[in-house]
Amino acid sequence: MRVLAAMSGGVDSAVAAARAVEAGHDVVGVHLALSRMPGTLRTGSRGCCTIEDSNDAFRACDTLGIPFYVWDFSDRFKADVVDDFVAEYAAGRTPNPCLRCNEKIKFEALLDKAIALGFDQVVTGHYAKVVRDEDNRPTLLRAADHAKDQSYVLGVLREDQLDHCWFPLADTPTKAEVRAEAEERGLGVASKPDSHDICFIPDGDTKGFLAERIDMTPGEIVDQDGVTVGEHEGANAYTVGQRRGLKLGHPAPDGKPRFVLQIRPKDNRVVVGPKDLLDVDRLSGLRPSFAGPVPDNAVSGQWLDVEVQVRAHAEPVPGRARWIVDPALAVDPATNVPAPHGITAVEVELGETVKGVAPGQSMVIYDHARVLGQATVSEAHSSAWDPSVLEYA
Repeated sequence: MRVLAAMSGGVDSAVAAARAVEAGHDVVGVHLALSRMPGTLRTGSRGCCTIEDSNDAFRACDTLGIPFYVWDFSDRFKADVVDDFVAEYAAGRTPNPCLRCNEKIKFEALLDKAIALGFDQVVTGHYAKVVRDEDNRPTLLRAADHAKDQSYVLGVLREDQLDHCWFPLADTPTKAEVRAEAEERGLGVASKPDSHDICFIPDGDTKGFLAERIDMTPGEIVDQDGVTVGEHEGANAYTVGQRRGLKLGHPAPDGKPRFVLQIRPKDNRVVVGPKDLLDVDRLSGLRPSFAGPVPDNAVSGQWLDVEVQVRAHAEPVPGRARWIVDPALAVDPATNVPAPHGITAVEVELGETVKGVAPGQSMVIYDHARVLGQATVSEAHSSAWDPSVLEYA
């Protein structure tokens, strides 16, 4: 089998490629250049896709005795990930750039090119698992190591993409075992730290990054009743659940800290309030997709008992989901995105509240270990607070 190994320069992708080689496949390594002006060196665990990462990927391929190439996807990355990130914040939403990168770059642009070049599978170092059902159709499952499980950021993958994906680390019990294996194989990245934060903002200053790209207009910070309690330098730089950096001029009556409850780009307001008003018990989502066969309940529009995860490192919570179906639609007219079986949206009722869910985040829906699919949060509803009270404030 011809296998393309996506080499980030980290230990996970190096060991994944090594396992593909050991299994006897014809493996080629490729590193994705995602920036026109990559940094020369990483700063600890911050950032990725630097020249250092490219060199580490080359050395890993050299050790494994496989060909190595660098593919320039910088234009596609800027358009589909960086520009999307900025546009989402400009609209008052909170995007997940890692999930978007997996969707648009690693498993669309990369996979399309790999298939066009005759490769059968793309191998990555993600912690997740692809299994086949009785009809030989692929589905996505959580990894054995739940602490490292990355099925959340892979929830955007469709069945046709999963058909060409291989995640060799799926059943590895712990990350420590991956590092030990890398050491045994003589891979120099065995002790390299994991990447964190947003790769294209390696200094971690998201607010500063956005301020250079979005027109920031000062405006009011109001409390949950519409009373002005401070001023902001630009509503687009805030996100739901934020506590730090609010600089409020009026303390809360009970003296407790306030948190961002809502971003209102149309009237340039940031709404703040007590922590308990961040509790969300219902979600609405757009642009749903399915990581494998579409469940019968989704097609019929019936409620289905599920688990829902709203952040990469959050615990899933129980709930139920109902997909909105219009059988006449092949494409969602609101988003111009294909609508499988006419499914254009999803509603979720949570059995436990979750805090601070923002429009733009992704909710990934599970049936136990199986990933059913995902959707982009369009609205987060709270029984504790009704934002409509601010409409005429």
